[in-house]
Amino acid sequence: MLARLPDVFRCLHAHDVRYVEIGGIAAIVQGVPRTTVDVDLLIEASDENARRLLAALSEAGIGAAALTSADGLLRHEITIFKDVVRIDVQTMTPGVAFADAWSRRIEREISGTKYWLLSRQDLVATRRAAGRPKDLEDIRVLESGGA
Repeated sequence: MLARLPDVFRCLHAHDVRYVEIGGIAAIVQGVPRTTVDVDLLIEASDENARRLLAALSEAGIGAAALTSADGLLRHEITIFKDVVRIDVQTMTPGVAFADAWSRRIEREISGTKYWLLSRQDLVATRRAAGRPKDLEDIRVLESGGA
């Protein structure tokens, strides 16, 4: 899975997709010692952005992107693309609005690939809103300054 991630994120940026990674990747980069099996994206819920997202995923070889349309994507709070990489795309998420997450996003470059990640503040807010045991553990680590 990890070998496919740079292609996915390169294509997201090449297509100017407005997204923020809100899941395990964002947590790991900010010092939470955990594993993840998918990519969790919060996107700007606009027709144009949804079209750019689908084009980017198609270019990255995510064939499941052809199974929906921009309108179909926007009708749902979450769309799961099960492919060579599992990508969960959310149009909204508990704890933070996209506009706020976008304005506070952090950028990291890993091996030449740019990633836009949820800020520490917003990561804590979304984890608190979810309230699962693993999310509460993430909060403990994030609030203590990382691993």
